[in-house]
Amino acid sequence: MKLVMDARFTRIDQVDGISRFGANLIEAAARLADVTMLISDERQLAWLPDVPWVKINSPLSPAELFVSHQVNRLGADVVFCPMQTMGSLGRRYGLILTLHDLIYYRHPKPPGFLPKPVQLLWRLYHKAYWPQRLLLNRADVVATVSATTRALMEQARLTRRPVRIVSNASVPQGAPRDPDGPREKTLLYMGSFMPYKNVETLVAAMPQLPGYQLHLLSPISEARRHELAALAVDPQQLVFHNGVSEEKYRELLHSTTALVTLSRDEGYGLPLIEAMAAGTPVVASDIPIFREVSGGAALQVDPMDPAAFAAAVRQLEADARWRRASVDGVLRAAGYDWDTSAAQLLEAAEAVLHLRSAPADPAPPRRLAR
Repeated sequence: MKLVMDARFTRIDQVDGISRFGANLIEAAARLADVTMLISDERQLAWLPDVPWVKINSPLSPAELFVSHQVNRLGADVVFCPMQTMGSLGRRYGLILTLHDLIYYRHPKPPGFLPKPVQLLWRLYHKAYWPQRLLLNRADVVATVSATTRALMEQARLTRRPVRIVSNASVPQGAPRDPDGPREKTLLYMGSFMPYKNVETLVAAMPQLPGYQLHLLSPISEARRHELAALAVDPQQLVFHNGVSEEKYRELLHSTTALVTLSRDEGYGLPLIEAMAAGTPVVASDIPIFREVSGGAALQVDPMDPAAFAAAVRQLEADARWRRASVDGVLRAAGYDWDTSAAQLLEAAEAVLHLRSAPADPAPPRRLAR
């Protein structure tokens, strides 16, 4: 099978969730099939695996409407896009489009790196479901990363196409930490600072955790940093990193007490898998996607209850409880790996080929006019 995989959503300034998903899935899929990448900027290659590539237009260009004319020349059996926006007019290949989550319908603020006109269209797009239906129904098969999102898609009747799970997975973290090893009285938060992420409740809980520091790892604007710092009873309990390298992230995961998040809503929860793979316990909000991802290995609490969060962290002060959470997390994370995800993608691609080769249903007999 010749599989073309769209890597044009790879960021060149920093690696985000879509960039990681695409790059790692391409690398694993290339071990199973004849894979060619699509890029739009050669700087993207710094973040991508050593796989044959073809440069075409940006996915944000008006030329995207006619991108199939370029892709048709590649002779692909199936094309996989890690988003749902790839142009399809006049395509002669099977197409898998991806919807990661429905979170922007509930929180329609667009990503800040998008151009202003695209941000406006983003907001309008998420005002109703029908534009999403139009996009997804252009595919032969739709992929998503979780059973939780698939259920939400079915509930909203977002597509008539078959929906397949192509799981997210973590970047390999090396050997997990020793569950009997030392740990610092620190808590790690990895994620954005959008309102639904509910970082305020983490900050509100810190006075109930004397001696602990909350390390906020992700890039943050000065305005948002000041907002959160102003909520702290003891500012020394908050450590703003404003972004960390992969090496530093690994180092912190292998020394902290727990990775924490009280997000009220979430599309997936990759930091949970990364922490569990490292052998680091997770304290997370009790929401459906985190229940699916953690599989019972995380300590889950009401995201609006600072006292419940603090109590869960204090449970981990008992060596036996911390050790059990560490071991359970490693076992759970073992089920998420990119080879499994690539196998899921190839199964979806085979389903596309089967659908396209199946004879069309015969048209119903026409009734004669009386």
